[in-house]
Parts: sequence; C-alpha cells; structure tokens
Amino acid sequence: MPKIVNREQKKEHIAAATWRVILRDGMKGATVRGIAKEAGMSLGALRHYFSTQDGLIAYAMQLVRERALMRIAAIDRSDLPPKRKVLGVLFEIVPLNEDTRAEMDVWLAYVFSLGPKADTLGVQQEIREGMRNLVAYLSIVRLLREGTDQELAAETLYSLVDGIAMHAYLEPSRLTKERIAAILTGYLDSICIAE
Repeated sequence: MPKIVNREQKKEHIAAATWRVILRDGMKGATVRGIAKEAGMSLGALRHYFSTQDGLIAYAMQLVRERALMRIAAIDRSDLPPKRKVLGVLFEIVPLNEDTRAEMDVWLAYVFSLGPKADTLGVQQEIREGMRNLVAYLSIVRLLREGTDQELAAETLYSLVDGIAMHAYLEPSRLTKERIAAILTGYLDSICIAE
C-alpha cells in the first residue's frame, strides 16, 4: 500500500530544513543539494516539491511571514487591554524568543543576500502599514495623546521596530528581551495616556 504524504506538511518540513541551513551556512550555503540532505531527502524527492531553489527560498520566507501573521491575529482576537494588545503585536515582530529570533535570523540572511530586491513579499510595506494600524487603534480607543501626529508616530514606531530587530540580530547579548520590552513600552508610554 502506498504511503500517504501530506504535501503541505512535507513542504513545511523542507522549509524548516532550509531555515536550519540558512542559520548554519548563510544564504550562500543554502543550496538545493544541502537542503535536501538536511531534510533527509534525495535531490529528486525535494525537486518533486520545489522545482527551483528560488521557489524553495520564497516558500520558506513566506512561511516566516505567515507564522508571524497567525500569532498577531491571535493577539488581535484576544481580550487584552488595548495597550497590552499593541505591545503583544510588537513583541511578535521583534526577536524576543527562540522562534522569533530564528525567524528574524533567516529573514535578515535572506534580505542581506538579495539587497533591495529582497522584499518581493512586501513584508516591509506590510509592517509599515501595521504600525499605522496600531497607532490608529490607539487613537480609536482614546489612548493616543491629544495632538499626536499619527503618521509621525507610526513612522517612528516602524523605525524603532526595524532598528530593534537589526540590533537584536547583531548584538543579542546586549539587546535582551527585557531591554527590548522596556524600549517598546517606553515609546508607547510617550505617545499614550495612562489606561
């Protein structure tokens, strides 16, 4: 009897192997042959799921994005107080735990290898728009300080999150989880009234 294979699970298994190779060997080491070996598959079996290296890498990056969006959606549906909800979303974007740190490492390796043309998934624009939505939400729930320039607040938050991600990637021992939380909380406190 033939073995039934869940195609999507197998693709996720291959993507996870891709992340491990990227983390260990960088983007230059993320060859189809090396990824197949890491996934415990033959080259031909891997090509059954991904016909090109670009398609495989794009899938792995899309999976990073989708995982973050699923975690953010769960926070959005929660009954947390508004400011805590905003912080929860921000904590899913910056590398605060092993999973988000690995996702950030993989994402930055991808971005650094491709340069300006790396954002084919529109992730940077999506994060920028997300920051606008968070600031608008704070305004709707009447926590945003009166007179705050929402566009400037969103751009500042976007730059802060982007900078934190980069510094946490480069200096993880200096920019600890507690330090990141204090920085983001401090910024929100500066644009919000007390809940």
